Parts: sequence; structure tokens; C-alpha cells
Amino acid sequence: MSKILITGGLGYIGSHTAVVLIEKGYEVVLVDNLSNTREEVLDGIEQITGKRPVFYAMDLAEKQQVSDLFAREKDLIGAIHFAAYKAVGESVQEPLKYYQNNLCSLIYLLAALDQIPGSALIFSSSCTVYGQADTLPITELAPIKPAESPYGNTKQIGEEIIRDLCAVSDRIKAIALRYFNPIGAHSSALIGELPLGVPQNLVPFITQTAIGIRERLSVFGDQYPTPDGTCIRDYIHVVDLAEAHLAALERILGGGMPENFEVFNVGTGQGNSVLEVVHAFEAATGVKLNYAIAPKRAGDVIAAYADTQKVEQVLGWKARYTLEESLAASWAWEQNIRKK
Repeated sequence: MSKILITGGLGYIGSHTAVVLIEKGYEVVLVDNLSNTREEVLDGIEQITGKRPVFYAMDLAEKQQVSDLFAREKDLIGAIHFAAYKAVGESVQEPLKYYQNNLCSLIYLLAALDQIPGSALIFSSSCTVYGQADTLPITELAPIKPAESPYGNTKQIGEEIIRDLCAVSDRIKAIALRYFNPIGAHSSALIGELPLGVPQNLVPFITQTAIGIRERLSVFGDQYPTPDGTCIRDYIHVVDLAEAHLAALERILGGGMPENFEVFNVGTGQGNSVLEVVHAFEAATGVKLNYAIAPKRAGDVIAAYADTQKVEQVLGWKARYTLEESLAASWAWEQNIRKK
């Protein structure tokens, strides 16, 4: 049985990826510093899969802790690296916090993996590296634009660090997945997005408004050059996204990579505006949302959605869930966690 480390393993995408890997027969080791999640996510993973993964509450930005982890878990053959601070606004206010955490954790992890011949790394990158792309949909060949935030810059720099190591090491192969906007939750409603404090993303703000935690949803700007004036994004179900990580991992472990480093967009290939998401939520759930147009935010790109040809052809992966199905799953999760 192959043993894979999942960093940020109790986070939103990490927990769903843990479920997908366990169900495929992998042994997973989870690490998380619990800065933006809770340890009871482990219970949800166990309820879904029937297995409770090994879990370490630890900080990957502490070099000794990473060394100790790999000394203890000697048979790890790869890692899926989600662990990172991710609040764009906070990164602007506290850039050193983001550079220190997001980059040091990656460097220490790579140093450990580079001691394991044939190791694999899947890196959690982001479509933010493209900024406002010149053409849509966005292909992997689109220019990398100057980052709008220190958070976005850590994703760009992270890819560069991995690429540079893979260029000179014959021990490690890596894939960076540049994903678009994850939404939804597991069909069991036992795990999902669990933002601590005010949500940073659209859909948890929608569900918290629908259930009465938030008074009103603010739609930031309605004068963009889009059909309804609101920003357009590519919203992908988190289970689809988790399965893309499995496909990427198996490409490396199966020996199918001609190069040591590859990059793939992961999205649905379709863009939806903020108002389209609002109306799709109402249609999927029967719940009317209280929303209002607010001034646009600095740094928001007008539109971003993926060209998915490469990931579909090379990894054999394709998004399965519709926007409405994803939103219904988010709503089921929101309702379930409020019962507790």
C-alpha cells in the first residue's frame, strides 16, 4: 500500500482528497497546524471511509518538525501539498507572514522528498498566477502576470522553486495543479468548507446568508464588461478537484511523465457570473437570498475560466458535477454543521 502525506490535510480540499485517496486504497498521513480548521474533521473522514488516518498537528514551517515527521514515517513515497495561508487581503497587510509560512513549508517539504528516490509531489497552485488573462478560456501557456497579492505571489514562487529543483534532481517528479474556484462538499455532508470567522469565498458567504448567519450577501460590482456586469469565475466541485489530485499522483507513480515537472489547469471549462451563482443557488435549493450590489473590490479580475483540454487529454480527468449540484451540496453541508 502506497503511503502519501497530505499537508493541510484537515482543510477543505485536503480532507476531500484524503477521502478520495483512502477509497482508492492509499494509506494517508495527514498534517495540519489547525490554523484554519478543526481536528474533528478527522471524524468526518473516518465516518465516510471507515478508516481514521494518522494525523499530526504540526507546523511545516518549522524545519525540525518536518525532519522528525519523515524520520517517523519512513515509507512515505509522496506528498500532496495544500498547507498554506490563503487570505488574499491578509497577505497584503502581513506579507512576511505569508512568505515565511507558504514558502518555508514548501522548501522543507521538498528537501525531505528529495531524499526519497522516485518520490512524487502534487502542488496546490492557483489560477491567480494568470491575473487578468489576455484571452479566455485560459490555457496553461497563458503568460504568468505579476501577482496581485503576496498570497498569489507565493503560488508563483512556489512553482518556480519546484521547477528549479525538478530540473536538477532525478529523485522527485512534481505536478502543479492550477485550480479555479472550489465549491461544494462531500455527498455525505460530513465534510465541507469550514471557514473560521468571516468567509473569504463566495459560496460559504451565500450559504451563511441563506441560513441566517449573515444578514446580506454583498455582490462586489455590477459594472464589469460581462453580460450581467458581475465578475465571472470557474466554479468546480471539490470532489472533482480531489479526484484531479489522485489522477495527477497516479500519473507520477505510474511512470508516465516525460518531464520531471508539469502544470495543469483544473476547472470545469465554464465561467459563471456572481449573479448566475446566486440564481443557481436559489434554483437548486428553493431558498431566496438577500443580496445587494456593493462597490467593486480592488484586485478582482473581471473574468477567469479554464481551458481544460490538457488535463482531460493527459490526465484523463474531467469535471462531473454541475454548478447546481455543487451548490446543493454546499447547502446540505451548511445545514448539517448548524445542527451540531
